[in-house]
Amino acid sequence: MTDIITLSDPRVAAVAEQECGEPLVDLRDGPGLLLDRRQADRDGSYAHLRSGALARLLEAQSLLPTGIRFLVVEGYRPPELQRRYFEEYAATLRAARPDAPPDRIRELASAYISPPEVAPHVSGGAVDVTLCTADGTELPLGTEVNATPEESAGTCRTGAAGIGAEARANRELMGRALTTAGFVNYPTEWWHWSYGDRYWALLSGAPAARYGPASPGARPV
Repeated sequence: MTDIITLSDPRVAAVAEQECGEPLVDLRDGPGLLLDRRQADRDGSYAHLRSGALARLLEAQSLLPTGIRFLVVEGYRPPELQRRYFEEYAATLRAARPDAPPDRIRELASAYISPPEVAPHVSGGAVDVTLCTADGTELPLGTEVNATPEESAGTCRTGAAGIGAEARANRELMGRALTTAGFVNYPTEWWHWSYGDRYWALLSGAPAARYGPASPGARPV
């Protein structure tokens, strides 16, 4: 993981938070985005984003070529779900690497699932997205969304070699639009982009994160 700052890096946890109070907004209420249900949860948390992150995602979509859109896979993730995902993946890594120390397991796990205490999805500012046509047909991006490093042989990394020219071009297209709109990418996952969270603040040089953990009360019921 040379040159990649993972979410287990102490610099991420050290970033200050200055909660701005933006609400979580339901993307199913017609903001002009296509949603995929592969990560849908019982109460619809996956379909929510902070209002500022949503505005930037819509801006990024407006920068895509005609006929290409974002397909949103997951936005907000409740803390308890984040913790379960992290612990389950860490357990699989411990089983495969019984001699690895806990800090190494944490580092490896964070390349795929963020530690709960700094998780961008818990802030409501992170979104997992891919590209699709106007009718929802996904474009090739090199791997499936949420492919693990093990099953993708590392090609889930945004800058990975070994993917086709079309997939590379699509990753670059998506990256240009989202970066222009103010998002940062987690470079171990081409599909993961965030705004306003601690990782965003660290990479963008902002003095503090705009979003702390989103509270249930911030989400419309």
